[in-house]
Amino acid sequence: MDINDPETLAEVTALFARYETALVTNDLATLDALFWNSPLVLRFGAGENLYGIDAIRAFRAARPAGDLARSLSNTVITCFGRDFATANTEFRRDGSGKAGRQSQSWARLPEGWRIVAAHVSFV
Repeated sequence: MDINDPETLAEVTALFARYETALVTNDLATLDALFWNSPLVLRFGAGENLYGIDAIRAFRAARPAGDLARSLSNTVITCFGRDFATANTEFRRDGSGKAGRQSQSWARLPEGWRIVAAHVSFV
């Protein structure tokens, strides 16, 4: 298996950056587009376990839009072949200083790269 094929790594790195921009600007349409549109997608958060795209969309729509700016550190993106990747990072909220971790599993589906599982937790 090819680990971190340069072309695949560049694609996923760009998508990870696009996701981060959408997250801190509360761009719900882009966040929605980057998650797999499936009842099988999941997102485990700091206080919620979300199963399926409908639950994720409802959470995002109700989430407060304050204190979203953050800085990232120790970001590691690893591609396994050309169709699967993981992205992991640590973050610190600019306003509250709250620190946490985020992980994403990305899969190349017929409609393009999508997050198929995600986890967010605070330290």
